[in-house]
Amino acid sequence: MKIASLALAATLLATASHGALAQDQLVRIGLSGPLTGANAFAGKDNENGVRLALEELNARRIKAAGKTLRFELMSEDDQGDPKSGVNVAQKFADAGVKFVLGPYNSGVAIPASRVYHDAGILMSTVGTSPKITQARYPNVFRIVASDTQVGASMASYAAKELKIRTVGVIDDRTAFGQGIADEFARQARASGLTVAGREFTNDKASDFASILTSFRTRKVDAIFFGGYAPQGAPMARQMKQLGMANVRLLGGDTLCSPEMAKLGGDAVGANVLCAQAGAMLDKQAGGPAFKTRYKGRFGREPDVYAPAFYDQAMFIAKAIQDANSVDAGAVGKVLHSASYTGVAGTYGYDANGNLKQTAVTVYTFKGGQLAPLANY
Repeated sequence: MKIASLALAATLLATASHGALAQDQLVRIGLSGPLTGANAFAGKDNENGVRLALEELNARRIKAAGKTLRFELMSEDDQGDPKSGVNVAQKFADAGVKFVLGPYNSGVAIPASRVYHDAGILMSTVGTSPKITQARYPNVFRIVASDTQVGASMASYAAKELKIRTVGVIDDRTAFGQGIADEFARQARASGLTVAGREFTNDKASDFASILTSFRTRKVDAIFFGGYAPQGAPMARQMKQLGMANVRLLGGDTLCSPEMAKLGGDAVGANVLCAQAGAMLDKQAGGPAFKTRYKGRFGREPDVYAPAFYDQAMFIAKAIQDANSVDAGAVGKVLHSASYTGVAGTYGYDANGNLKQTAVTVYTFKGGQLAPLANY
Protein backbone atom coordinates (compact mmCIF):
# COMPACT_ATOMS: atom_id res chain seq x y z
CA MET A 1 0.00 0.00 0.00
CA LYS A 2 2.88 2.33 0.91
CA ILE A 3 4.59 1.55 -2.39
CA ALA A 4 1.42 2.38 -4.33
CA SER A 5 1.01 5.64 -2.40
CA LEU A 6 4.61 6.63 -3.07
CA ALA A 7 4.22 5.82 -6.76
CA LEU A 8 1.04 7.90 -6.94
CA ALA A 9 2.77 10.81 -5.15
CA ALA A 10 5.72 10.64 -7.55
CA THR A 11 3.34 10.63 -10.53
CA LEU A 12 1.42 13.63 -9.19
CA LEU A 13 4.70 15.50 -8.53
CA ALA A 14 5.97 14.77 -12.04
CA THR A 15 2.65 15.87 -13.52
CA ALA A 16 2.71 19.09 -11.49
CA SER A 17 6.30 19.80 -12.57
CA HIS A 18 5.41 19.14 -16.20
CA GLY A 19 2.43 21.43 -15.85
CA ALA A 20 4.62 24.16 -14.35
CA LEU A 21 7.09 23.86 -17.23
CA ALA A 22 4.21 23.98 -19.67
CA GLN A 23 3.34 27.40 -18.25
CA ASP A 24 6.90 28.63 -18.92
CA GLN A 25 7.72 30.65 -22.01
CA LEU A 26 10.99 29.38 -23.50
CA VAL A 27 13.21 32.19 -24.77
CA ARG A 28 16.25 31.00 -26.71
CA ILE A 29 19.17 33.41 -26.78
CA GLY A 30 21.76 32.75 -29.48
CA LEU A 31 25.45 33.52 -29.07
CA SER A 32 27.58 33.87 -32.19
CA GLY A 33 31.32 34.29 -31.69
CA PRO A 34 34.78 32.80 -32.18
CA LEU A 35 34.72 29.88 -29.73
CA THR A 36 37.78 28.29 -31.36
CA GLY A 37 40.91 29.78 -32.88
CA ALA A 38 43.09 32.72 -31.90
CA ASN A 39 40.21 34.84 -30.60
CA ALA A 40 38.47 32.04 -28.69
CA PHE A 41 39.37 33.78 -25.41
CA ALA A 42 37.11 36.68 -26.47
CA GLY A 43 34.32 34.44 -27.72
CA LYS A 44 34.23 32.47 -24.47
CA ASP A 45 34.29 35.68 -22.44
CA ASN A 46 31.30 37.00 -24.38
CA GLU A 47 29.52 33.68 -23.90
CA ASN A 48 30.21 33.78 -20.17
CA GLY A 49 28.70 37.26 -19.91
CA VAL A 50 25.48 36.06 -21.53
CA ARG A 51 25.43 32.81 -19.54
CA LEU A 52 25.74 34.66 -16.23
CA ALA A 53 22.87 36.98 -17.17
CA LEU A 54 20.58 34.12 -18.19
CA GLU A 55 21.32 32.13 -15.03
CA GLU A 56 20.44 35.15 -12.91
CA LEU A 57 17.28 35.82 -14.92
CA ASN A 58 16.13 32.21 -14.58
CA ALA A 59 16.68 32.39 -10.83
CA ARG A 60 14.42 35.46 -10.68
CA ARG A 61 11.64 33.74 -12.67
CA ILE A 62 10.43 36.93 -14.31
CA LYS A 63 7.15 36.98 -16.26
CA ALA A 64 5.69 38.38 -19.48
CA ALA A 65 2.24 37.85 -20.99
CA GLY A 66 1.25 35.81 -17.96
CA LYS A 67 4.02 33.24 -18.36
CA THR A 68 7.28 32.70 -16.53
CA LEU A 69 10.21 33.26 -18.86
CA ARG A 70 12.76 30.47 -19.10
CA PHE A 71 15.93 31.55 -20.88
CA GLU A 72 18.09 29.06 -22.75
CA LEU A 73 21.52 29.78 -24.26
CA MET A 74 22.34 28.40 -27.70
CA SER A 75 26.03 29.01 -28.52
CA GLU A 76 27.53 28.60 -31.97
CA ASP A 77 31.13 28.97 -33.11
CA ASP A 78 31.34 31.36 -36.06
CA GLN A 79 35.16 31.04 -36.06
CA GLY A 80 35.47 34.78 -36.69
CA ASP A 81 34.78 33.94 -40.35
CA PRO A 82 32.12 35.76 -42.44
CA LYS A 83 30.93 32.61 -44.24
CA SER A 84 30.67 30.64 -40.99
CA GLY A 85 28.89 33.58 -39.38
CA VAL A 86 26.24 33.58 -42.11
CA ASN A 87 25.80 29.82 -41.64
CA VAL A 88 25.37 30.33 -37.90
CA ALA A 89 22.77 33.02 -38.55
CA GLN A 90 20.81 30.67 -40.78
CA LYS A 91 21.05 27.92 -38.15
CA PHE A 92 19.58 30.25 -35.54
CA ALA A 93 16.81 31.23 -37.94
CA ASP A 94 15.98 27.57 -38.59
CA ALA A 95 15.92 26.90 -34.83
CA GLY A 96 13.44 29.70 -34.20
CA VAL A 97 15.89 31.84 -32.20
CA LYS A 98 14.64 35.44 -31.99
CA PHE A 99 17.47 37.12 -30.06
CA VAL A 100 21.18 36.85 -30.84
CA LEU A 101 24.15 38.28 -28.96
CA GLY A 102 27.07 38.72 -31.36
CA PRO A 103 28.84 38.42 -33.69
CA TYR A 104 32.09 39.61 -32.12
CA ASN A 105 33.91 40.44 -35.37
CA SER A 106 32.77 43.29 -37.61
CA GLY A 107 33.61 41.26 -40.71
CA VAL A 108 31.19 38.59 -39.53
CA ALA A 109 28.50 40.98 -38.31
CA ILE A 110 28.17 42.89 -41.60
CA PRO A 111 26.99 39.96 -43.80
CA ALA A 112 25.22 38.15 -40.94
CA SER A 113 23.11 41.21 -40.13
CA ARG A 114 21.16 40.83 -43.36
CA VAL A 115 20.31 37.20 -42.56
CA TYR A 116 19.13 38.20 -39.10
CA HIS A 117 17.10 41.08 -40.53
CA ASP A 118 15.42 38.87 -43.14
CA ALA A 119 14.61 36.25 -40.48
CA GLY A 120 13.13 38.79 -38.05
CA ILE A 121 15.87 38.16 -35.47
CA LEU A 122 17.15 40.86 -33.11
CA MET A 123 20.97 41.08 -33.30
CA SER A 124 23.17 42.79 -30.70
CA THR A 125 26.82 43.06 -31.70
CA VAL A 126 30.08 44.48 -30.37
CA GLY A 127 31.33 44.81 -33.94
CA THR A 128 32.58 48.39 -34.12
CA SER A 129 32.61 49.02 -37.90
CA PRO A 130 30.23 51.89 -38.78
CA LYS A 131 29.11 49.81 -41.79
CA ILE A 132 27.18 47.42 -39.54
CA THR A 133 24.44 49.93 -38.75
CA GLN A 134 24.50 51.86 -42.04
CA ALA A 135 21.83 49.52 -43.47
CA ARG A 136 19.53 50.83 -40.72
CA TYR A 137 17.99 47.46 -39.98
CA PRO A 138 15.52 48.15 -37.15
CA ASN A 139 16.57 45.15 -35.06
CA VAL A 140 20.36 45.46 -35.35
CA PHE A 141 22.02 47.08 -32.33
CA ARG A 142 25.63 47.98 -31.60
CA ILE A 143 26.09 47.69 -27.85
CA VAL A 144 29.45 49.52 -27.64
CA ALA A 145 31.08 52.59 -29.21
CA SER A 146 31.91 52.53 -32.93
CA ASP A 147 35.33 52.76 -34.59
CA THR A 148 34.66 56.44 -35.18
CA GLN A 149 34.51 57.11 -31.44
CA VAL A 150 37.25 54.68 -30.35
CA GLY A 151 39.77 55.58 -33.08
CA ALA A 152 39.20 59.29 -32.63
CA SER A 153 39.66 59.06 -28.85
CA MET A 154 42.97 57.23 -29.21
CA ALA A 155 44.22 59.80 -31.74
CA SER A 156 43.20 62.71 -29.50
CA TYR A 157 44.95 61.18 -26.50
CA ALA A 158 48.11 60.51 -28.54
CA ALA A 159 48.25 64.11 -29.72
CA LYS A 160 47.23 65.95 -26.55
CA GLU A 161 48.59 63.78 -23.74
CA LEU A 162 51.43 61.76 -25.26
CA LYS A 163 52.62 64.64 -27.47
CA ILE A 164 53.08 62.21 -30.35
CA ARG A 165 54.17 63.92 -33.57
CA THR A 166 54.73 61.11 -36.09
CA VAL A 167 52.80 57.84 -36.22
CA GLY A 168 52.78 54.76 -38.42
CA VAL A 169 49.52 52.88 -39.05
CA ILE A 170 49.11 49.13 -39.56
CA ASP A 171 45.91 47.19 -40.10
CA ASP A 172 45.18 43.47 -40.41
CA ARG A 173 42.89 43.78 -43.46
CA THR A 174 39.81 42.67 -41.50
CA ALA A 175 36.71 44.87 -41.61
CA PHE A 176 37.39 45.84 -38.00
CA GLY A 177 41.12 46.44 -38.42
CA GLN A 178 40.79 48.56 -41.55
CA GLY A 179 37.86 50.52 -40.14
CA ILE A 180 39.44 51.54 -36.87
CA ALA A 181 42.81 52.27 -38.54
CA ASP A 182 41.00 54.55 -41.03
CA GLU A 183 39.28 56.43 -38.22
CA PHE A 184 42.49 56.76 -36.21
CA ALA A 185 44.44 58.04 -39.21
CA ARG A 186 41.72 60.54 -40.08
CA GLN A 187 41.57 61.95 -36.57
CA ALA A 188 45.34 61.83 -36.18
CA ARG A 189 45.79 64.14 -39.18
CA ALA A 190 43.01 66.40 -37.87
CA SER A 191 44.89 66.61 -34.54
CA GLY A 192 48.11 67.68 -36.25
CA LEU A 193 49.93 64.33 -36.27
CA THR A 194 51.97 63.21 -39.26
CA VAL A 195 50.97 59.76 -40.53
CA ALA A 196 54.31 58.45 -41.77
CA GLY A 197 52.86 55.49 -43.63
CA ARG A 198 50.09 52.91 -43.83
CA GLU A 199 51.04 49.23 -43.89
CA PHE A 200 49.00 46.07 -43.64
CA THR A 201 49.32 42.49 -42.47
CA ASN A 202 46.67 39.80 -41.78
CA ASP A 203 44.90 38.37 -38.78
CA LYS A 204 46.98 35.17 -38.76
CA ALA A 205 50.44 36.76 -39.09
CA SER A 206 53.17 36.47 -36.46
CA ASP A 207 56.19 38.12 -38.14
CA PHE A 208 56.10 41.90 -38.39
CA ALA A 209 59.85 42.60 -38.61
CA SER A 210 59.88 44.13 -42.09
CA ILE A 211 56.97 46.49 -41.37
CA LEU A 212 58.42 47.53 -38.02
CA THR A 213 61.89 48.06 -39.48
CA SER A 214 60.36 50.32 -42.12
CA PHE A 215 58.70 52.44 -39.44
CA ARG A 216 61.86 52.48 -37.34
CA THR A 217 63.69 53.95 -40.34
CA ARG A 218 61.01 56.66 -40.57
CA LYS A 219 61.57 57.45 -36.86
CA VAL A 220 57.94 57.25 -35.79
CA ASP A 221 56.97 58.08 -32.21
CA ALA A 222 54.15 55.55 -32.18
CA ILE A 223 52.51 52.81 -34.20
CA PHE A 224 48.77 52.33 -34.30
CA PHE A 225 47.67 48.75 -34.95
CA GLY A 226 44.16 48.01 -36.16
CA GLY A 227 43.86 44.35 -35.24
CA TYR A 228 43.57 41.82 -32.44
CA ALA A 229 45.64 40.83 -29.39
CA PRO A 230 47.03 37.57 -30.88
CA GLN A 231 48.90 39.77 -33.39
CA GLY A 232 49.34 42.83 -31.20
CA ALA A 233 51.28 40.95 -28.51
CA PRO A 234 54.00 39.51 -30.80
CA MET A 235 54.18 42.92 -32.49
CA ALA A 236 55.03 44.47 -29.11
CA ARG A 237 57.69 41.79 -28.49
CA GLN A 238 59.27 42.38 -31.89
CA MET A 239 59.28 46.16 -31.37
CA LYS A 240 61.29 45.58 -28.21
CA GLN A 241 63.69 43.21 -30.01
CA LEU A 242 64.24 45.82 -32.75
CA GLY A 243 65.21 48.50 -30.23
CA MET A 244 61.89 50.34 -30.48
CA ALA A 245 61.21 50.32 -26.75
CA ASN A 246 60.46 54.06 -26.77
CA VAL A 247 57.93 53.76 -29.60
CA ARG A 248 54.36 53.47 -28.28
CA LEU A 249 52.07 50.75 -29.60
CA LEU A 250 48.53 52.09 -29.82
CA GLY A 251 45.31 50.23 -30.57
CA GLY A 252 41.59 49.95 -30.09
CA ASP A 253 39.45 47.84 -27.79
CA THR A 254 40.78 44.51 -29.06
CA LEU A 255 44.18 45.29 -27.53
CA CYS A 256 42.52 46.17 -24.21
CA SER A 257 42.64 42.53 -23.20
CA PRO A 258 44.51 40.52 -20.55
CA GLU A 259 45.51 38.36 -23.52
CA MET A 260 47.92 41.13 -24.59
CA ALA A 261 49.89 40.86 -21.35
CA LYS A 262 49.60 37.07 -21.31
CA LEU A 263 51.05 36.69 -24.81
CA GLY A 264 53.37 39.70 -24.75
CA GLY A 265 54.98 39.28 -21.32
CA ASP A 266 57.35 42.05 -20.28
CA ALA A 267 57.09 43.62 -23.74
CA VAL A 268 53.60 44.85 -22.82
CA GLY A 269 53.58 47.65 -20.29
CA ALA A 270 53.36 51.44 -20.30
CA ASN A 271 54.49 51.34 -23.95
CA VAL A 272 51.10 49.87 -24.98
CA LEU A 273 47.96 52.00 -24.93
CA CYS A 274 44.47 51.12 -26.10
CA ALA A 275 41.03 52.73 -26.24
CA GLN A 276 37.99 50.74 -25.17
CA ALA A 277 34.31 51.54 -25.39
CA GLY A 278 32.66 52.18 -22.04
CA ALA A 279 33.55 53.83 -18.80
CA MET A 280 35.87 52.22 -16.26
CA LEU A 281 34.03 49.17 -14.92
CA ASP A 282 35.43 49.60 -11.40
CA LYS A 283 33.99 53.12 -11.28
CA GLN A 284 30.45 51.99 -12.19
CA ALA A 285 27.98 51.35 -9.38
CA GLY A 286 27.47 47.70 -10.31
CA GLY A 287 30.93 47.06 -11.76
CA PRO A 288 32.83 45.60 -8.77
CA ALA A 289 29.93 43.31 -7.80
CA PHE A 290 29.68 42.06 -11.39
CA LYS A 291 33.40 41.26 -11.44
CA THR A 292 33.02 39.33 -8.18
CA ARG A 293 30.06 37.31 -9.49
CA TYR A 294 31.78 36.63 -12.81
CA LYS A 295 34.99 35.42 -11.15
CA GLY A 296 33.03 33.31 -8.68
CA ARG A 297 31.16 31.62 -11.53
CA PHE A 298 33.95 31.20 -14.09
CA GLY A 299 37.16 31.33 -12.04
CA ARG A 300 38.67 34.25 -13.98
CA GLU A 301 38.35 37.98 -14.44
CA PRO A 302 36.02 39.25 -17.19
CA ASP A 303 37.72 40.31 -20.41
CA VAL A 304 36.73 43.20 -22.69
CA TYR A 305 33.09 42.62 -23.58
CA ALA A 306 31.57 40.27 -20.99
CA PRO A 307 29.99 43.25 -19.16
CA ALA A 308 28.37 44.59 -22.35
CA PHE A 309 27.01 41.16 -23.33
CA TYR A 310 25.67 40.69 -19.79
CA ASP A 311 24.03 44.12 -19.84
CA GLN A 312 22.40 43.65 -23.25
CA ALA A 313 20.99 40.26 -22.24
CA MET A 314 19.48 41.96 -19.19
CA PHE A 315 18.16 44.85 -21.30
CA ILE A 316 16.51 42.41 -23.71
CA ALA A 317 14.83 40.62 -20.79
CA LYS A 318 13.55 43.93 -19.43
CA ALA A 319 12.31 44.90 -22.91
CA ILE A 320 10.43 41.58 -23.16
CA GLN A 321 8.70 42.42 -19.90
CA ASP A 322 7.94 46.00 -20.99
CA ALA A 323 6.61 44.82 -24.37
CA ASN A 324 4.76 41.98 -22.62
CA SER A 325 5.84 39.90 -25.60
CA VAL A 326 8.69 37.71 -26.85
CA ASP A 327 8.21 39.01 -30.40
CA ALA A 328 11.56 40.39 -31.60
CA GLY A 329 9.95 43.33 -33.41
CA ALA A 330 8.05 44.43 -30.31
CA VAL A 331 11.17 44.04 -28.16
CA GLY A 332 13.24 46.01 -30.66
CA LYS A 333 10.83 48.94 -30.46
CA VAL A 334 11.28 49.03 -26.69
CA LEU A 335 15.08 48.98 -27.05
CA HIS A 336 14.86 51.99 -29.35
CA SER A 337 12.62 53.95 -27.00
CA ALA A 338 13.81 52.96 -23.53
CA SER A 339 17.06 53.14 -21.61
CA TYR A 340 18.73 50.69 -19.26
CA THR A 341 21.45 51.17 -16.66
CA GLY A 342 23.69 48.11 -16.49
CA VAL A 343 26.96 47.21 -14.82
CA ALA A 344 29.03 48.93 -17.53
CA GLY A 345 26.92 52.04 -18.09
CA THR A 346 23.62 53.24 -19.52
CA TYR A 347 22.23 51.89 -22.79
CA GLY A 348 19.88 53.70 -25.15
CA TYR A 349 19.78 53.41 -28.94
CA ASP A 350 19.16 55.83 -31.79
CA ALA A 351 17.16 55.05 -34.94
CA ASN A 352 20.18 53.33 -36.54
CA GLY A 353 20.83 51.05 -33.56
CA ASN A 354 23.88 52.94 -32.28
CA LEU A 355 24.27 53.98 -28.67
CA LYS A 356 23.05 57.53 -28.12
CA GLN A 357 25.76 58.18 -25.56
CA THR A 358 28.87 56.22 -24.77
CA ALA A 359 32.16 56.77 -23.02
CA VAL A 360 35.58 55.68 -24.27
CA THR A 361 38.39 54.89 -21.83
CA VAL A 362 42.10 54.93 -22.67
CA TYR A 363 44.15 52.26 -20.87
CA THR A 364 47.73 51.12 -20.51
CA PHE A 365 49.20 48.03 -18.82
CA LYS A 366 50.78 47.86 -15.37
CA GLY A 367 51.98 44.59 -13.90
CA GLY A 368 50.12 42.65 -16.60
CA GLN A 369 46.81 44.35 -15.79
CA LEU A 370 44.84 47.05 -17.56
CA ALA A 371 45.24 50.45 -15.91
CA PRO A 372 42.88 53.30 -16.92
CA LEU A 373 44.39 56.63 -17.93
CA ALA A 374 41.55 58.84 -19.16
CA ASN A 375 37.86 58.96 -20.08
CA TYR A 376 36.45 60.53 -23.25
